[in-house]
Amino acid sequence: MAMDAGEIEKMIREAIPDAEVTIEDLRGDGDHYAALVVSPAFAGKSRVQQHQMVYAALKGKMGDDLHALALQTAVPEDI
Repeated sequence: MAMDAGEIEKMIREAIPDAEVTIEDLRGDGDHYAALVVSPAFAGKSRVQQHQMVYAALKGKMGDDLHALALQTAVPEDI
């Protein structure tokens, strides 16, 4: 079952409340998304740790309900 972009954004915001989240449906099929997540909570963390935070926010939906996510993360100073 595909995930709605709004549901992805909501899950990320619940786990990382200060995040700015931009979600794009890449194919219009509800299965392939791109996400840009910008948060001060990423400061001092490696890119891998930042991505792990986002994947944790998705609570196991990655690879199941959410087929593909092209993920970019950043701290506000890097934008």
